[in-house]
Amino acid sequence: MSTEHSIIIESELEEDTAPWEDLLSKVIPAALEAEGVAVPCEVDVLLTDDTGIHQINLEQRGVDRPTDVLSFPMFEFIPGQPPTDDADADPETGLVPLGDMVLSLERARAQGEEYGHSAKREVAYLVVHSVLHLLGYDHMDDGPEKVRMRAREEAILAELGIGRESME
Repeated sequence: MSTEHSIIIESELEEDTAPWEDLLSKVIPAALEAEGVAVPCEVDVLLTDDTGIHQINLEQRGVDRPTDVLSFPMFEFIPGQPPTDDADADPETGLVPLGDMVLSLERARAQGEEYGHSAKREVAYLVVHSVLHLLGYDHMDDGPEKVRMRAREEAILAELGIGRESME
């Protein structure tokens, strides 16, 4: 099943983000497909640095520090039960707006180095993580929901051929 999603990527960074945009344009639809999303969706992504994500984290969540990725779902889906029809679609576009993702490339690079894998692998992981949040997954406790989310992340990355050692 191949559904035409709209992935809108903006950047606050001065660097050329085309390689990252190419990666996101591959990973986001793959994650949606892996979760069984069969309706055309829109995901808005902002690429930023630690300063930018710190400000958004403070304004939106009251958390006074940078983070790696923020997810702002438009709807409250149940994990494993993605949208299956266009009931929530924007009448003008015909797309279901899943929400917004904010990604600090600065933080992703640092974490990739810290965890011993490439920045590309870290960005792919963070993007899959965020897509799952947009689809209702959560990990705020250390219980079964966190375990379920981690398992889905790893399964989706494996389907993409993105393991911890790959993507130099």
